[in-house]
Amino acid sequence: MEGLAWVTQQAWSLRPVWTLTHVAMLAWGLLMMLQARQPVWVERAGRAVWRRAQPLVAMPGGVLAVGVGWALMPCGLLYSALLVAALSNGPVQGALSMLGFAVGSGLWLVGGPLLWGQLRVRLNQWRGSWGTRLAGFLLFGIAAWALWMDLVYKPSLWCR
Repeated sequence: MEGLAWVTQQAWSLRPVWTLTHVAMLAWGLLMMLQARQPVWVERAGRAVWRRAQPLVAMPGGVLAVGVGWALMPCGLLYSALLVAALSNGPVQGALSMLGFAVGSGLWLVGGPLLWGQLRVRLNQWRGSWGTRLAGFLLFGIAAWALWMDLVYKPSLWCR
């Protein structure tokens, strides 16, 4: 972790890239709010991945293989949990931290489909446009907050 901290302190040249990433997320959220859909290239990429994964799911052990592949995809929440575990006082505390993440995730993975089955009929019409707009609004808000924190709240990061 010390090495990672050192790299982040030395990587001042990446700060503009970080800010531009927030601006791109801001624009993406704004587009989702206005158009009530994901960008076309995201939809195409998701469908292409599913076309390749779908035959694997039908094979014996395919669900496990696709699940492992899914777990290896970049996920900010998972990597945040790993960072918390890595910064803990020791291996036992780190393992307990990851166990807490696994239990919380498992509850939602089991309970989510049950809850969704009950709410699906009620939300189907509303979800079509307003659910995507809400997701765009949240993405826009998070990106705006990140830009605020980087450029206004902590301007010393840019002045070094």
